[in-house]
Amino acid sequence: MVVDYLSAQQFAAIGAGDGPAMRRVLAEGPADLVILDLNLPGESGLTLIEELRRDAAVPVIVLTGSGEVVDKVVGLEMGADDYVTKPFELRELLARVRSVLRRAAPQVAGERGGAYVFADWRLNPTTRSLVSPKGAPVDLTTTEFNLLAVFVDNANKVLSRDRLLDLVHGRSAGPFDRSIDVQVGRLRRKIETDPKSPQLIKTVRGAGYLFAAKVARIDDVGSE
Repeated sequence: MVVDYLSAQQFAAIGAGDGPAMRRVLAEGPADLVILDLNLPGESGLTLIEELRRDAAVPVIVLTGSGEVVDKVVGLEMGADDYVTKPFELRELLARVRSVLRRAAPQVAGERGGAYVFADWRLNPTTRSLVSPKGAPVDLTTTEFNLLAVFVDNANKVLSRDRLLDLVHGRSAGPFDRSIDVQVGRLRRKIETDPKSPQLIKTVRGAGYLFAAKVARIDDVGSE
């Protein structure tokens, strides 16, 4: 049903019934997006997310049952970019697909050109890359990169969870949607010296998050 619907919307959609079938499809050529049901025969969808994150940077939307809150959170923790809860309207899934594909395009926080430096980290929106103070590349998922780009663009401003969800996911948050907390936690583990005592992405109690860093923009050859 999903494949037929997306195909009718002019997407080149291919179905795979389990993990081995997914691997065969991806072996034939790269995908722009994977929609992954967590309840698959044989292998857990969570295991497949881990495999996708290890082998490629393809965006992932997970499908979860209405009562599978733990699976949803774990999926986000492991690097899923968005989720849709079953049962769902196909139009909602289409909107999420288009939103994730837009976010995956190299246009977040990079329209002015150049790269950004904060606390000796270097973020390049053109190449969608992050380099640590020691000069090592850091792998980020699509959502992690976009979240960091939003923080960089709004340094030293308090952003509510709803505002972050809107900027990162392009959608309004539900009243109990705390997926942004999971994504902030993942990003903290990659850029903070001590994620339990963050110095860059700070929690503002009752208000949201604040990116507490001085951000400088540099051109492509490295001069400010």
